[in-house]
Amino acid sequence: MAKIRKAIVSDINGVVDLFDKYRVFYEKKSDKVKAEKFVSERLLQNDSQIFVAESESKKLAGFVQLYPLFSSTRMQRLWLLNDLYVEPGFRGKGISKQLIEIAKELCAETNSCGLVLETAKTNTVGNQLYPKVGFSLDTEHNYYSWDNPMFK
Repeated sequence: MAKIRKAIVSDINGVVDLFDKYRVFYEKKSDKVKAEKFVSERLLQNDSQIFVAESESKKLAGFVQLYPLFSSTRMQRLWLLNDLYVEPGFRGKGISKQLIEIAKELCAETNSCGLVLETAKTNTVGNQLYPKVGFSLDTEHNYYSWDNPMFK
């Protein structure tokens, strides 16, 4: 069982390593320099919540990153569970479930109406995990996105 805790500034190098591997999982190029800048800004500006899973050997085994949103129809805060990653050597030990539970606790502590997430249809592990931990697949709504051509 891993120890789950809020990430602190001294965790940046470990979180950056996990974050970079997470991005590679989603077929992005590895870029630890930009990853460090991005993760550092999130932590220092406190505009996301990052929780880490620490193994018994004090190695960071995984992380979850959440961003605050608001639901106009519910008139409450809503959290976007944007990033969830566990190192391959630590998978199958319930760490993802622990990280999701801490996200649910954050939701309760901040009087938020829920969590939302998106994952690739090809993410078979995630698509099996999320219903097991209480998430419902939205089959009634369309999801659209627009990419700024300046960043392609």
